[in-house]
Amino acid sequence: MIEIKVPELAESITEGTVASWLKQPGDHVEKGEAIVELETDKVNIEVPADESGTLDEQLAAEGDTVQVGQVIARLSSGSGGGTAVATKTKAEAATETAPAPAETKTEEVGEAKKVERREEHVASPGKGPIATPAARKLAREKGIDLSAIQTNDPIGRINVHDVTNHESKPAPTQAPQAPKAPAAAPQPAASGKDEERIKMTRRRQTIANRLVEVQQTAAMLTTFNEIDMSAVMALRKRRQEKFVKDNDVKLGFMSFFTKAAVAALKRMPYLNAEIQGNEIVLKKYYDIGIAVSAPDGLVVPVVREADRKNFGEIEKDILHLADKARNNKLGLSDLTGGTFTITNGGVFGSLLSTPILNGPQVAILGMHSIQLRPIAIDAETMENRPMMYVALSYDHRIVDGREAVTFLKHIKDMIEDPEQLLFEA
Repeated sequence: MIEIKVPELAESITEGTVASWLKQPGDHVEKGEAIVELETDKVNIEVPADESGTLDEQLAAEGDTVQVGQVIARLSSGSGGGTAVATKTKAEAATETAPAPAETKTEEVGEAKKVERREEHVASPGKGPIATPAARKLAREKGIDLSAIQTNDPIGRINVHDVTNHESKPAPTQAPQAPKAPAAAPQPAASGKDEERIKMTRRRQTIANRLVEVQQTAAMLTTFNEIDMSAVMALRKRRQEKFVKDNDVKLGFMSFFTKAAVAALKRMPYLNAEIQGNEIVLKKYYDIGIAVSAPDGLVVPVVREADRKNFGEIEKDILHLADKARNNKLGLSDLTGGTFTITNGGVFGSLLSTPILNGPQVAILGMHSIQLRPIAIDAETMENRPMMYVALSYDHRIVDGREAVTFLKHIKDMIEDPEQLLFEA
């Protein structure tokens, strides 16, 4: 018997949630093939089989919280013909002393399969009724006692439809029982209005906790400026075709802001730092986090050594990380170790916002929508220019207003005159 355990997830992660079972009892599994997908605070992880075999049982249902090292499934070893062949061998060993005719073997294989199915779902003493993981999960969500559910399954196994049917039936009259402690139940909808309750995913809970923690522990402040995007837009228009031909990716705004942020961080190093106890740790490297909207919430994958990369390399990294985020393929190494973060609410139409710090970082740059606005060119001339509001949120414990304002002014100057970026070391 092969035990499938929750692997080591990361230094700071000790548990996860069973997101989905990729294999069901009775399925054959090849060595290295994924059996179950676990959701952690940061990423989803697929747990593979160390050896080939057949999945005998699942020891945790979808939605259950499991700990590192916990056994969550068992495989029977062997390849090819699956559990039925293994069961057949046991049956033959117990009942046969000599080879049987082909017809008898065929009957025994069928009987062995029946025995296997019965053995697979027999509940051990003290484990309660037999039920599929999905049925147990649904019953738990509905607050239904599995022992009260009737099933027509030949082996007495409770399925999802049995739970659904039980819920739709009126409760039978029973003898009075000793009072039980009231279970926590959802509050009824006010005034009978329609409501829906959705359990927060582990990742959404983590995001919520971290955002609250940052606001409670950091002296967060935000400063603003606006940038005339005319020069960058004109440059992109002139160079886009050749850039795509050379790099096989489009030239976006994010690479300009990444390069400008690195240049500004070199001038204002306290924005590329973090606080550890009573010490300030100044980072001499520039791993820039790029906030990306993923199905389960905002994630911040990191572009490594952004100061050593050109525009094409940065755009490729951002595109690759964004694709991984949208497909839940980010690894822990993609999300850890960032020194500064850029978030672009403008892609969703945000005109102005105050971004929240991505702890333990002490600063975050917020980009917003580009809008045509009348701008005074001089005392007598007004022009419509494509303008973007930018925001810098920072931890006032180690970053002063002078540094924050100066940082944002550097960003503005370099974006409005992007040729300056060519001369930045």
